[in-house]
Amino acid sequence: MSDPLLPVLLAVPVVVLACQAGGRAVRLLGQPPVIGEILAGILLGPSLLGWLAPTVQHHLLPPSVLPVTSALGNLGLMAFLFLIGLELDLRSLRTTRGAVAAVSLTGLLLPLALGAGLAAALYPQFAPDGVGRLPFTLFVAVALSITAFPVLARILADRGLETTPLGAFALACAATDDALAWCLLTAAVALATTGTALSALTTLALTAAYAAALALIRPLLRSLLERAGRTGDELVLALLFAGLCLSAYITDQIGVHPAFGAFLFGAAAPRGLPAVERSAARIRAVVLPLLLPLFFVDAGLHTDFSHLPAGQWGWGAAILAVAVVGKWGGAAGAARLTGADWRWSAAVGTLMNCRGLTELVVLGIGLQTGVITETLFTLLVIMTVITTAATAPILRRVAGDDPRMTPTAPHDDPERAPAPEATR
Repeated sequence: MSDPLLPVLLAVPVVVLACQAGGRAVRLLGQPPVIGEILAGILLGPSLLGWLAPTVQHHLLPPSVLPVTSALGNLGLMAFLFLIGLELDLRSLRTTRGAVAAVSLTGLLLPLALGAGLAAALYPQFAPDGVGRLPFTLFVAVALSITAFPVLARILADRGLETTPLGAFALACAATDDALAWCLLTAAVALATTGTALSALTTLALTAAYAAALALIRPLLRSLLERAGRTGDELVLALLFAGLCLSAYITDQIGVHPAFGAFLFGAAAPRGLPAVERSAARIRAVVLPLLLPLFFVDAGLHTDFSHLPAGQWGWGAAILAVAVVGKWGGAAGAARLTGADWRWSAAVGTLMNCRGLTELVVLGIGLQTGVITETLFTLLVIMTVITTAATAPILRRVAGDDPRMTPTAPHDDPERAPAPEATR
């Protein structure tokens, strides 16, 4: 009997190195690494390798190895969401006022409304058997309203714009937008997995109670991590990693995807502790480059461009159009109505239309919970790649030499990455 570990020993380095190569290649084109990593995962799947050399693809990624790589990829995903929660400044959300609130809400509500209308047309053809119209509609609407806060931060940092008026404004809008979108996504998943409105409300209530409990024990968690930090960073790292896993397990038992639990634990983790910051940096430097690519390839194996019927490409164009009109139009239009000029408004709309890995996470959750089919997943992935890849070049063209949208200081090193590596 062959050793079941051997296929894993081949699959993991192939995926990790392919994603690293893809990320580095697209950086040369001025794109965030996540674009190359997503594309590498897709190309290892049936869209290219499985189409050109099915025997090679089967040897590299045999069915027996997929449960293992999927589990490892989801572990990397949970570590990523823990870091996003840790980096989310909740105080900035409480102080959001005026134009930021208007852009955030309009940039969420308009794509939600347009997405709901599109979902009504998609439902007869793309809804999985047994999925109700309401959870399907809510999920598609939320998927079209996502802004990738981490990728947005990375794009701004790469251009030296994170401290400019445009950068600060866009990050505040994206943080508020994403916080609201994750709440709606929790509702959509709860409704889809429980089947009834009463059960979904119960799941949401339990999730809210758990989030409140994490907030209440935050001082205790801070004290625990401070004491652990006096003995060494290794204990802090172990406590954080154990905490995000246990939190993910709890939300899974509640009936919500484990990713939410990891995100909530990150949001509740104390900030400002040197040992916590160093431990988070270790997770970012080791877990994300090695495990998160396995999530990309797991998504890529469910993304098959080669078998999309010709008629489905029309639906793909409709999805892309609704996503761009809703997100870009909502954010840019709201900025214009608050008194901003068209250049500023167009730049804000361009940044808010960026989706990146956050969107891929949302789509993966929808696929895993059975809310969407693999065909619709593929069409939504296409939309994600296009809108993310378009952000940086369009922003360069829109910003021009406007001092509000140019770096405050020169950044000569093209590899400079002041934003955390988690911001993918």
